[in-house]
Amino acid sequence: MDDGVYVGNAARDGALDAGWLLGHFKAPGEARHSEAVEIKWGVHEAGEERAEWATGERRTALLVLISGRFRVELRHRSVLLERQGDYIVWGPGVDHSWRADEASVVLTVRWPSVAGYRVGG
Repeated sequence: MDDGVYVGNAARDGALDAGWLLGHFKAPGEARHSEAVEIKWGVHEAGEERAEWATGERRTALLVLISGRFRVELRHRSVLLERQGDYIVWGPGVDHSWRADEASVVLTVRWPSVAGYRVGG
């Protein structure tokens, strides 16, 4: 029965959809569908990096380091997250990319949830 509640595991569910747990891309009517916010449980191997820069950003984002060592690249600045709980927030118009300096887990929250930012699709 669908009672508007979803119970899951971020690592397991995230592995099914490139880390994404919640957003506009989940099926309408599902508890995890939202056009207000996107949430990602990102698990990245050492050396993994974003395939291309995110440009023309229309959202605000919060990225929190859960474990590892993770670098967020901005056009004029590089930010290293190295202690559990370190985080960065950026807003619309801020181009960015990233690289996992060590195997890392990061939690990303972006709002609003809009189409058009998925690399390769």
